[in-house]
Amino acid sequence: MSTKKVQNAHIGPQICQLHAALLEIVAVMNRPQRDEAMVRAAGIPLDRALFPLLVVIERRGPIGVVDLADRIGRDYTTVSRQVAKLDEIGLVRRQAGAADGRVREAVITPEGKAMTDAIDAARERMGAAIFSDWEPHDLAELVRLMSKFSDSLTAIPE
Repeated sequence: MSTKKVQNAHIGPQICQLHAALLEIVAVMNRPQRDEAMVRAAGIPLDRALFPLLVVIERRGPIGVVDLADRIGRDYTTVSRQVAKLDEIGLVRRQAGAADGRVREAVITPEGKAMTDAIDAARERMGAAIFSDWEPHDLAELVRLMSKFSDSLTAIPE
């Protein structure tokens, strides 16, 4: 008796469906209009190009520019200039890295945290609209499975 949890005969079409769904999700999430809508819904005065950086710095910081650029899919020189702008307007500060003092890391300031809190509240309102006709157990299962998928995906070496 096989101990495999996923039968190979069915995985091919399912992977294609999953890939198509993920491509659609990524396409929607990467639209500049989505970031603009989130910034508007949060009621914050922030350039939409800086929005994803601020969120990642708050979630993953302290974080170096190279890691930050890798996480958001932008060139590190562009990200470096954008982090400098966030620093200039007081939303993040740059500091020497804990592991390597030569590396400059970005860390959220209280003003930046207040902004990400407003973004989180807007995201929650937008999510409530998206999932308004879902059963609570369906949403809980989606969250559980997406978390499991994320864990599995990040565990695979590049």
